[in-house]
Amino acid sequence: MKAREGAYEVLEKVEAGAYANLALDQFLEGPGAVLTRLDRNFLMELVQGTIKYRLYLDWIIDQLVQKPGQLKTGPRNMLRLGFYQLCFMDKVPARAATYETVNMAKHRFHSGVASLINGVLRNWLRDPEKIQWPNETSEPAKFLSVTLSHPLWMVEDWLQRYGYQRTRILCEYNNQPPELWLRTNTLRTNRDELMASLEAQGCEVRQGHYAPESVELLSGPSIRDLEAFQKGWFTVQDESSMLAAHGLAPKPGERVLDTCAAPGGKTTHMAQLMQDQGYILAWDLHPHRVELIKENSRRLGIHIIDAKAQDVLTAEPTDMEPFQKILVDAPCSGLGVLRRRSDARWRKSPEEIRQLTVIQKDILRRALACLAPGGRLLYSTCTIQPAENQLLVGSVLEEMAGFSPAKLPFEAIGLGSDSMLQCLPFEHGLEGFFLAAIERKGS
Repeated sequence: MKAREGAYEVLEKVEAGAYANLALDQFLEGPGAVLTRLDRNFLMELVQGTIKYRLYLDWIIDQLVQKPGQLKTGPRNMLRLGFYQLCFMDKVPARAATYETVNMAKHRFHSGVASLINGVLRNWLRDPEKIQWPNETSEPAKFLSVTLSHPLWMVEDWLQRYGYQRTRILCEYNNQPPELWLRTNTLRTNRDELMASLEAQGCEVRQGHYAPESVELLSGPSIRDLEAFQKGWFTVQDESSMLAAHGLAPKPGERVLDTCAAPGGKTTHMAQLMQDQGYILAWDLHPHRVELIKENSRRLGIHIIDAKAQDVLTAEPTDMEPFQKILVDAPCSGLGVLRRRSDARWRKSPEEIRQLTVIQKDILRRALACLAPGGRLLYSTCTIQPAENQLLVGSVLEEMAGFSPAKLPFEAIGLGSDSMLQCLPFEHGLEGFFLAAIERKGS
């Protein structure tokens, strides 16, 4: 098994409808388990990069193939892999990228297809300048869409909202590899002690800027091999995601509801802030994902989380004692975390977002009905679309009496104290998470 062959197999599964992260994990745990760590990393970059830059790569292919509409999925994926190496992997010699791609084609297809792939790759190598790209001045949306490989509708939407330069920065950010963030488990250690432990095991780390528990892991052994992981000293969670628990600010002894909790990152963070004192009811729609919450709680030594399979939309607030704090981490389009999901940009559509807003509104309304007088609710998403964020929260507050915006406690870290916060890469250097705080009037 070679890394390039494995990458091709994963791409074929994704093209058939599989999610990229799942297909990649399944392959690496199965046939790819025999690969060295170096080859595994090479395979992962090939897969994720080729998927992210699919539109860019297809733009090249379609200008070099005589009848691009007749090019089948297999050969197209093979060409995508070859061109990704030629265009974006500087450490891979052009000769090696071409030879290996053509050699793989010979084993997978008949000689005519292998000859076509060989001819297309070498044609580009002879004269890369022959490719005609959209004009940046006259077609700015198309230029960004193609050269930075994002759907045109997405780029057009962001251009309207952010302008050209910020949209460009956002697209470039989405194409970068994501950082690996760890959240210190303050029930068992502190950030300094965790960082010292990680460094002692050969990790390169640095502390985050916004969340007091955040540590960025720059390099090191596999996470599961780290002693600090086995001791439950940390969990993996993005720094911008850590802001949610701090925005809700649950206190020891309080009664808390997490409506969409799995896999439990924000749930366990709230338990930390509560010093493992009080009660957290954690709901998720899928029983197998509820088990992830329980597993994470056990590893981190948390006892106050009561994880249950429950659809928030079918729950009856009248059957429950009201909650002092509620977290609604709503299902969303995920357009704020496209770096972490290589195929997500190609799976989303404006229609899907419209459908999601209906569900998001229903969840928020139902959750607000569970909130005690004087209580606080935090609504969060990992998207940057106003229809799922500011506009949605505003419309629900307009229609439901007795609720009002509440301040977020982020002034001290430079993120302000408004009732809503939209994290943006070009403003905060963070993934595109959104937070909104709401309180119920009364006491």
